[in-house]
Amino acid sequence: MTMENAELTTEQVLRRDIPWETYMTTKLITGTGFQLLRRYDKKAESYKAQLLDDDGPGYVRVFVTILRDIFKEETVEYVLALIDEMLTANPKRARLFHDDSLADEDTYEPFLRLLWKGNWFIQEKSCKILSLTVSARSKGQNGVDANGDASSSKKKLTTIDDVLAGVVEWLCAQLKKPTHPTRSIPSTINCLSTLLKEPVVRSSFVRADGVKLLVPLISPASTQQSIQLLYETCLCVWLLSYYEPAIEYLATSRALPRLIEVVKGSTKEKVVRVVILTLRNLLSKGTFSAQMVDLGVLQIVQSLKAQAWSDEDLLDALNQLEQGLKDNIKKLSSFDKYKQEVLLGHLDWSPMHKDPIFWRENINNFEENDFQILRVLITILDTSNDARTLAVACYDLSQFIQCHSAGRIIVNDLKAKERVMKLLNHENAEVTKNALLCIQRLFLGAKYASFLQV
Repeated sequence: MTMENAELTTEQVLRRDIPWETYMTTKLITGTGFQLLRRYDKKAESYKAQLLDDDGPGYVRVFVTILRDIFKEETVEYVLALIDEMLTANPKRARLFHDDSLADEDTYEPFLRLLWKGNWFIQEKSCKILSLTVSARSKGQNGVDANGDASSSKKKLTTIDDVLAGVVEWLCAQLKKPTHPTRSIPSTINCLSTLLKEPVVRSSFVRADGVKLLVPLISPASTQQSIQLLYETCLCVWLLSYYEPAIEYLATSRALPRLIEVVKGSTKEKVVRVVILTLRNLLSKGTFSAQMVDLGVLQIVQSLKAQAWSDEDLLDALNQLEQGLKDNIKKLSSFDKYKQEVLLGHLDWSPMHKDPIFWRENINNFEENDFQILRVLITILDTSNDARTLAVACYDLSQFIQCHSAGRIIVNDLKAKERVMKLLNHENAEVTKNALLCIQRLFLGAKYASFLQV
């Protein structure tokens, strides 16, 4: 690819004179197409806008036909520049590509093909046009042919799934190995920030291992250009934070510490807003909440709250994040107290043991360090001589069986049943009562034993 082509701008391309008449003479465009082009080309923007209002779908048909039938690079670039100019002036014109009169026209195919065949100018414009036109379709068109039902058409039209798969493949290829040294990444992220609103794009982007390609781009920015790239990267992460499989990828990457570094160092409201909205989405997922506490997000949020922000969504998200983190610190501290009690080997009927909220909110914490606390509880059944400690340990085991989705299996695997069975003959009634409850829950399972109360 020559740098001459790489550095082309729409304005430069539109200064060219294209021999439309020659194309008509050689039957590469129709007489009607020629008339439309002659009326439109090189005219003032207000006049072009009027023509598009009068017959927008007609112009789309002419542009798409040229891109399908004519392969001369200068002409392809020129038509892409015309479409780019038309959509930049008014992005809503992307809806013209989905007009009913174009139902038999494969309006996606030329752009999809040019993504891989053309120079950088052609690739970049094709990607931008595809992103805008795909996003402008009516959402009832998922999985159907490009512009409607092609069953009455003899030719096979490109489906929306073909388009989205092709675009995602190209975007991931650009993130891995940019075609252009400075423009590939910003253009790719810009398109992604539009396309990741589509559930099917989130899915194929995650399957293509795209999430890990985004994470290195989450870093503090200084220049206006890099701030925009950072904003659009964070926008992509925010859109992915609504999609569970993407959240799993984010959890195993350095996305969270990077987002926190960005929000600590950014003064741009739109960047702060999108990062805080992302953190709010991740707060309730997996171990993100505990990580946020460890990384000092509460102090950062309180510091941000003290600043003057005009965006209501940002203020709401800061309040929700602050409250969520405070609640989590309380939860963590209550489980820390519980852990300390178990590890010391002296259990008593403190409120948390019979508090259903404590069990519901902390049940996953029992999985830490390969179920360390559960293993200690089971060991206490063998080693303690204190009746109260044994009774509470049996009760806590029964609560774990009841509240954890795999409680019975885990407790059985850890060979707890035999130890609890021995306590059924204990001389203390409190011990035998709780040992019996534990055994009943172990045999019956949560579904049938939920009525068993002490």
